Amino acid sequence: MAFTVTHDVILPSTVTGSWPRPRWFDVSMWGRPLDTCMLDVRFREKFQDALAVVIGDEERAGLDILTHGDFHCDEDFAGRSWHHYPLQRWAGFEGDHLQSEETRSPWLRYPPGTLLNEIYTAWRWPRVTGTIEHRPLDYPKIWRMAQSKSRKPVRFGTCCSQVMGLFLDIHTNKYKDNREVVWDMAVAMNTELLALRDAGCRSIQIEEPTLHFMANTFGATDDKVKFMVECYNREVRGLDDVEIWIHTCWGNPNMQRVMEDTSYRASFELYLHEMKGDVWTLETRDRNFKDIELFGEYKGRLPKKICIGAVSHRTLQADRPEDVADAIRTALTYIAPEQLIVSSDCGFGRQGCNREIAFYKATAIAQGCNIVRRELGLTPTDIPAADPALQTDIVPKSAALNT
Repeated sequence: MAFTVTHDVILPSTVTGSWPRPRWFDVSMWGRPLDTCMLDVRFREKFQDALAVVIGDEERAGLDILTHGDFHCDEDFAGRSWHHYPLQRWAGFEGDHLQSEETRSPWLRYPPGTLLNEIYTAWRWPRVTGTIEHRPLDYPKIWRMAQSKSRKPVRFGTCCSQVMGLFLDIHTNKYKDNREVVWDMAVAMNTELLALRDAGCRSIQIEEPTLHFMANTFGATDDKVKFMVECYNREVRGLDDVEIWIHTCWGNPNMQRVMEDTSYRASFELYLHEMKGDVWTLETRDRNFKDIELFGEYKGRLPKKICIGAVSHRTLQADRPEDVADAIRTALTYIAPEQLIVSSDCGFGRQGCNREIAFYKATAIAQGCNIVRRELGLTPTDIPAADPALQTDIVPKSAALNT
């Protein structure tokens, strides 16, 4: 195990990844190389400043582990660019098409008149027209720009090949089925992740391996599920000196949950024992901590650290620190404090909530961790947002007395 960013922190606080854009950050790459975009002085200034803003927001919120907000993703409908960013840049893909009815995922079908139907019928995708090969995604450069703005660790997250494979039509004889497509994408992503590691990034988050979806549908021992385990492990091959986070939730296009059955029970052993990685993140707050008791059997001897969602990305109520502390206490019933990480269920961006709500949810995470740290006799971390002397609008006492 490579606990490169959490090895010496008890109850580290973080958020899942994506963050709402500042209103003035109104540029996107739309498939162009990052270096090309950075030649435009307006894009260069806005992108650099936006990264500084999200890092600054997360530091002011008191988070221990930061993210770059997924600000390389285009500002498109329901966050499509989360999947689309690699597909626009690798070889073997062509066009921008509505997904055919024949190849739509059986999980992602919703009746007309619902937001999820609007999302999944509106997204457009390239077709597989040739051999899929890696082309640079500029992850190393994006991480360097973000990490240069803080001494706290910046974790870099990326959509994995399994999710992208749900949406692709094959229009070439190069591949006989979707499995071969997903495997080649895993190989391509592994090339990018190794470059990210070589740039110095020591915490990488692989987002949404589809094991929990598939195990609930087909069963944990199904051949399709076993293949996806192999595919994921191929994607992270060679990252032995990187702290690998496996992020799982139940959907986040425009903050929407995409599944009815949200139990981790069928996939529990797969994520815990068969998936290579150091941290497993779960959606817990929005699910009222369903399945958390499964960890009790392994308390104090888990093979991975567990990252719980202590706030939901689907609600607009800014959580209180006391609410987060209660969530942490619930988790500590089954998970030892040295193996517990505290985060959000999923990201706040991708056409999600506004910056103020995201900020105060993040601040609640950090403050909730401090509440429980004090209860455990541990040293709390500094949270600038909670410092009374650093509040934005303060009426001086002398001025108040003279009114």
